[in-house]
Amino acid sequence: MRRGIGVGAIKKEKLHQEKYRGKGNQIQENQLEQMSKQMEVFKTNLEDFATKHKNEIRKNPEFRKQFQEMCSSIGVDPLSSGKGFWSILGIGDFYYELAVQIVEVCLATTAKNGGLISLDELRTKLIKARGQSKSHQEISKDDLIRAAKKLRIFGSGFNVIPMGKDRYMVQSVPGELSMDHSIILQQAEKNTAHVSISYICKELNWENERCQKALEHMVDQGLAWIDSQDPQEIQYYFPSLYTACINSNA
Repeated sequence: MRRGIGVGAIKKEKLHQEKYRGKGNQIQENQLEQMSKQMEVFKTNLEDFATKHKNEIRKNPEFRKQFQEMCSSIGVDPLSSGKGFWSILGIGDFYYELAVQIVEVCLATTAKNGGLISLDELRTKLIKARGQSKSHQEISKDDLIRAAKKLRIFGSGFNVIPMGKDRYMVQSVPGELSMDHSIILQQAEKNTAHVSISYICKELNWENERCQKALEHMVDQGLAWIDSQDPQEIQYYFPSLYTACINSNA
């Protein structure tokens, strides 16, 4: 008959487990300490880099984008750092100023586009509004996206909607757009800014009810207009896509 494990053996095994656990915790603490030290070194080097290339960061959009990506890789957000070293660069001020200008353009065009504007059109209008003064920094699509994302603190009123292939729409009215709505916008963009229920059903293999529900929501939100003059079927037009479609066909 096999004898059971004795109390002494159990205590010995427990002691081994505690010893291994303690050693594991110590290793983890050492690793965290090393990582913290490395992060401090990275941040110091990043500050040195930023000081050396301050003018390039402020004036060159592509260089600014790469710098932002470097910051993100180590968890630094110069946009939210209004004090200390990062305030010297003025990057945060640049994006906050840009965000205010985005709001101004969106509000001025809401009556025409229903609160939805392409990023390209927004950039064109902003460049025109800012003028050609040398005191103004050049703005890129990446700058606009970063600035627009800062506006999310105001709720769902501002949102950046990916349209595929480096194309974006900026929504400036309250209300969430689902994936269905985004897909319909993409289809409308390919079809000279308008769609119909039968068109969507054919292109996307959707049920009639799904198409109608999505389009009616976009009409209610002011993002689409109804054209009932077509003898065949009601057409849904998206004013926010007119400019993009005209430019692509020019």
